[in-house]
Amino acid sequence: MSVKHSLLALLYEKPSHGYELKTGFDELVQSMWPLNAGQVYTTLDRLERDNLVESPGHDKKDRKLYTITEQGKKELWNWLKNPVERSLLKDEFYFKYLCASHVDYQEKQNMIQVQKQTIIKDVLHLTQFKKQMNQAGNQTMKLLVEGALLHLEADIKWLDMIAKD
Repeated sequence: MSVKHSLLALLYEKPSHGYELKTGFDELVQSMWPLNAGQVYTTLDRLERDNLVESPGHDKKDRKLYTITEQGKKELWNWLKNPVERSLLKDEFYFKYLCASHVDYQEKQNMIQVQKQTIIKDVLHLTQFKKQMNQAGNQTMKLLVEGALLHLEADIKWLDMIAKD
């Protein structure tokens, strides 16, 4: 997840101060990804240093405002048009399974079942969240949740496959 690019996207919409950007981010992701205020201001400092945002001054409450620059817009468009790199074989559980196999760990079947139970809990949680997004009419977040559910379904199938090994 790119905090940098999410702030650029929010600033593309309108000039904002740090707290507005934090609340805008929380709204964008339905508070599913925690972002602390310190991270917002640190990122804004770097964006300003790199000439991706600038400050036209302060608002009536003396809060520093930020706007996206032309260079910032170019950075945002480049990020949006390029594909996301995925780490296909870098998975924490897969690594644990490799290590367990390497040391002849006798509890691999239990390890697999516990992981599967954890994924099933995630599926239940995301299914409930998807219902909330349906009720709220948030199609974008609903699509994200549906994608996550498909990944979890694939993970369960993979766990079932290695459990047979």
